[in-house]
Order: sequence, then structure tokens, then C-alpha cells
Amino acid sequence: MNHKPFAAAAERNSQPILDVIREEFGGLTSVLEVGSGTGQHAVRFAAELAHVTWQTSDVAENHAGVKAWLRDAGLPNIRNPLALDVLTDKVPADTYDGVFSANTAHIMSLAAVEKMFSTVSAVLPEAGVFVLYGPFRIGGNFNSPSNAQFHRSLREQDATMGVRHLEDLDRLAEAGEMQRVRLYAMPANNQLVVWKKVNKRHPT
Repeated sequence: MNHKPFAAAAERNSQPILDVIREEFGGLTSVLEVGSGTGQHAVRFAAELAHVTWQTSDVAENHAGVKAWLRDAGLPNIRNPLALDVLTDKVPADTYDGVFSANTAHIMSLAAVEKMFSTVSAVLPEAGVFVLYGPFRIGGNFNSPSNAQFHRSLREQDATMGVRHLEDLDRLAEAGEMQRVRLYAMPANNQLVVWKKVNKRHPT
């Protein structure tokens, strides 16, 4: 029997996220998931978005758990995880027309968040879509006392982690020729942000 890791949060939030990305990824063909974690999101979303090839990725130590979920699901449109540490690994450019990531920005260092955005920009073609789920500060403010406490607890664990300012992420997106096009309020005081690549950068 395969041992499959399980995240209760992923189980709870998969349907609300799916309700949004069913529309946002409606015209896409290939999505890279940055930080697949347990693999629960990947199998749920790939099962419901049959028109999309879903490419999982994570650091190597999480691959066994992701592969266990993928084996049990047996879906034809999902791929075994790429080894991806955003600080050190590269993804081939123009391979995907969408990128998805959930609950990653607040547990990454700021340097890793910056690298994730530059990686996403390099991967996406013009009109490509980047969807990021998690807690964010907007206008400098937390949207709930629980998110403020969560931020403090993250900083106590590691001073490089923390709930990010959405405006800072918008600036990183803009540096990569992406613009925020939609922002969705989600359960448990989370948000889902959608950026779109507006002008494919050509090498000089």
C-alpha cells in the first residue's frame, strides 16, 4: 500500500480553488504547479480539468508523496514531479501557458519569492496566466487577526518567512511583464490572485 501524505487544508480549499481555476484555466492546455506539496491539489484539479496537462513540481524530498497520489489517481493528463527549487533550478521557457501555486509565498524567503516570479515570467508566453493562492496583506493590512497571528508565528519560526504584501508581488509581476487582472476572496481569509503575461520578452 502506498503511503500518501495528507494535508487537511488542501482537502478543504481544493473545491473553492477549483471553482475559480475552472474559469481562469479554461482556455489553457498545460499548467505547471510550483510546489505540489502532498499532490492532493494536482490530482483533484487534473481530474476536473481534463483539457489541461498538469505538471507537478517540488523539491526532491516531496516527490515520493506526490507520486503516490499520482499512481493511485491514474490520470492520463498529469505528469510526475519535476525537481524544482526556485532558487536553483530552471524550467524550460514557453513550455506552459499557465502556472499555479498554493500556500508557497509565505513559507519561501523573499529571495525565493522573487525567483519564483522571474521563473514564472520566463516560462509563460504572452497571455499566459499565473494563479497564486494564499494569505496576503493588502494596503499594508492583514485581512484578519488570525492572519496577523499567522504572520507572527511564521516570523518566529524563520525571519525570512511571512505573509507577503500583495503590492510587492504586483511589482514583481510587473517586472516580469505580468499584470494583475483579478483578485478573489477565498475561505479562511485567503485570496487567489491572477496575473497575466502581457508582452512576451524577446532576448536581445
